[in-house]
Amino acid sequence: MVKESLEELAHPQYWDKRYAEKQEEKFDWLRTFATVRPFLEKHLPAPTHEGPKLVQLGCGNSTLSKDMYDVGYTHQTNVDFSDVVIADMRAKHPEMQWLVMDVRDLKFPADHFDVAVDKATLDAMLYGSLWDPPDEVRANVKAYVDEVARVLKPGCKWLYITWRQPHFIKPLLQRPGVWTLEAETLANEPGGGGMFEYFGFVMTKEKASS
Repeated sequence: MVKESLEELAHPQYWDKRYAEKQEEKFDWLRTFATVRPFLEKHLPAPTHEGPKLVQLGCGNSTLSKDMYDVGYTHQTNVDFSDVVIADMRAKHPEMQWLVMDVRDLKFPADHFDVAVDKATLDAMLYGSLWDPPDEVRANVKAYVDEVARVLKPGCKWLYITWRQPHFIKPLLQRPGVWTLEAETLANEPGGGGMFEYFGFVMTKEKASS
């Protein structure tokens, strides 16, 4: 994509237009649920009637929320800043909560969720040189990462799936004293050549000192 198009990804007007005009039934960035499921289930608490309370960040019209609901993760809140896609997904899957919300300004209280999931939402904020990101990129990423840290409960996790290399992403996600950060390489798609590597990042919020 050209630079102007990449910049547009961080603005709701681009996505409203895309969802309204193209009317894509679904669009999944990166991997299918089958290939990210082992990573998610490795780090997610087992689902129960009470939880975990999970937020899907920048859900779009991906099937990920429904796929996870079908395997027991029924306490999901899905947020996206496109009111077009939220209205559509709310109509398709009323069993879950769908809210129009910018991930850089989450309207939830602190220490609210057990798990946060991001499948390429942060990626949509990144353009230009990641060795020296533009000021807008730095500001957007900082606001987003700080908000996720705020709404997660102590001891709980943010799971982020990306194709971006860890040496670029780690400096954007690090919050010393707030959480620990780990990265792992995801398995390739079955039958795929694995031309690109994909990565799963795990941010575990530190527990408050006693």
